[in-house]
Amino acid sequence: LLPSIEKVAPPKHHASMPYSDISGFVSELYEEPNISSKALIFLILTASRTNEIIKATWQEIDFETRSWKIPANRMKSNKEPRVPLSPSAIKVLHEIWDKGASGFIFCNKHTTKSLSNMAMLNILRRRNLSLTVHGFRSTFRTWAAEKTTVQSDVAEAALAHTVGSKVVAAYQRGDLFEKRRKLMDEWAKFISQA
Repeated sequence: LLPSIEKVAPPKHHASMPYSDISGFVSELYEEPNISSKALIFLILTASRTNEIIKATWQEIDFETRSWKIPANRMKSNKEPRVPLSPSAIKVLHEIWDKGASGFIFCNKHTTKSLSNMAMLNILRRRNLSLTVHGFRSTFRTWAAEKTTVQSDVAEAALAHTVGSKVVAAYQRGDLFEKRRKLMDEWAKFISQA
């Protein structure tokens, strides 16, 4: 008489790298002088998504405040976040910055077009790593949960995730920027331990 219980498929997880391996991996990326490697390092340091990185422009970067303001139309949440940039992330930008640069940060220098959405994935494939670029966000989140004492809300905000119910969102109007800055600086220090 009762309806049959449907089997619910488990959520599909993006293959990720254990955080214990991230330092050595990023160290190897620094040895590669190509723009795709720089983009992947920046993605890992900021825990951002592929589209946010490949479409990033120099006009979005504020070197003075060490922040990156991503337009809402490139965000999954359709909100315009400020991303705190660690000294390591700023260093990556300075390595590729050309005075008077405009347009895409991570671009094909011959055409000035943005990188392909496959550019960073191809780095993983060349190394025969069965990972996804998006999986580095999981690496960051697992590290934050297991190696820091940061509040869950701060870690989720660092990933630009919406936290809590609509009621919580109605009252919590800040972006936890300074707390996220400390977390991202700590993440960058952890990565640089190679």
